[in-house]
Amino acid sequence: MSFEDKVAIVTGAGQGIGLCIAEHFAKTGTAVVIAEVNESTGKKARDRLADTGKALFIETDVSNEDSIKNMVSLTVQKFGRIDFLVNNAVFSVKDSYTGFDVGKWQAAVDTNLTGAFLCAKYCEQYLKKSKGCIVNIASTRALMSEKNTQAYTATKAGLVGLTHSLAISLGPDIRANCISPGWIDIREYLHHGDDVPPPLTRQDNEQHPAGRAGKPEDIADMVLYLCGDSGGFITGQNFVIDGGMTKKMIYLE
Repeated sequence: MSFEDKVAIVTGAGQGIGLCIAEHFAKTGTAVVIAEVNESTGKKARDRLADTGKALFIETDVSNEDSIKNMVSLTVQKFGRIDFLVNNAVFSVKDSYTGFDVGKWQAAVDTNLTGAFLCAKYCEQYLKKSKGCIVNIASTRALMSEKNTQAYTATKAGLVGLTHSLAISLGPDIRANCISPGWIDIREYLHHGDDVPPPLTRQDNEQHPAGRAGKPEDIADMVLYLCGDSGGFITGQNFVIDGGMTKKMIYLE
């Protein structure tokens, strides 16, 4: 399948993994909607994609239903169709268990889980027409935990469940899959002036069974595979891309 003349919506595409996914789509000739809540990063992402293809920034808060409806409406007004929806937007929070602010919990639920559901809901009629595809970006935290990540972990686990529910409810017209990234080094997809983390250490890389931490391209390549003809028999699945870390027993010696 050619990606030419197709349209992809990528939420949270202002930077990081989402920006890499958007850039990968743009390089194939796909028109990309950067659905991003931060106006500054959204415009920077649009400008970065300007030379690679058609890119439209729509300021979008996926925790707000009206904002999602507006984004979908503007996408269809501009491009006339929707072929791919990538739910990547995330509210990440880490706090102590006993002192956790329930407002932060609700914000994580609204963005990470309800937002993905509502994006699928309002894109459904257009994805059915195009025989399109949904890809949800979860996390290995859906399968394993660090301390004090209750809201993030619970919502990412919910996103995995939502994925196979969407696959059954919307199939065969729409396929839905999920990707759970592990440790991904996003430094190359942060904008100049952002708070860029330091380079990874040798230990950071070598602790992975694959010999290195992940790159945003590892995730973006899988997104395009799942959206293309090669992924046509795949739906309802969660693909863990983590260099083998979730299969590694770690004990203190």
